Amino acid sequence: QVQLHESGPGLVKPSQTLSLTCTISGDSITNSAYYWSWIRQPPGKGLEWIGYLVNSGNAYYSPSLESRSSISRDTPKNQFSLQLSSVTPEDTAVYYCARITLSTLDFGSWGQGTQVTVSP
Repeated sequence: QVQLHESGPGLVKPSQTLSLTCTISGDSITNSAYYWSWIRQPPGKGLEWIGYLVNSGNAYYSPSLESRSSISRDTPKNQFSLQLSSVTPEDTAVYYCARITLSTLDFGSWGQGTQVTVSP
C-alpha cells in the first residue's frame, strides 16, 4: 500500500522560496501507471491544484502558479519536491502531495498534509 509523507519548514518569510518534499513508500516514483502531484488548501478555501510530475520527469503546472512553481524528483530517494518562489501570505495553506492514477485520473492516495505559514 502506497504511503506519501510531506516534509518541510512550517514557516516561511515573505519573498522567500517555499520548499517541500514528498517521500513515497510502497511504490516507485518511476511507476508509469501514476503521476505525482502537489495540491494545497488555503484556510477557509477549497483545494487548489499546483502541478504534477509525469514519468518522463517533466512537470506541468496550474497556470496561476506556473511562473513561481517548480516540481522535481529524486529517483534514488523515491521523493519529489515542490519549490514555490516569491511567496506571500496568500500562499499560506496546508500542502498535500498525492498520487494520480493515469487510467482514471483519480487522486487516489494522499499524504496527511503539512501546514505552511508565510509570515514575517
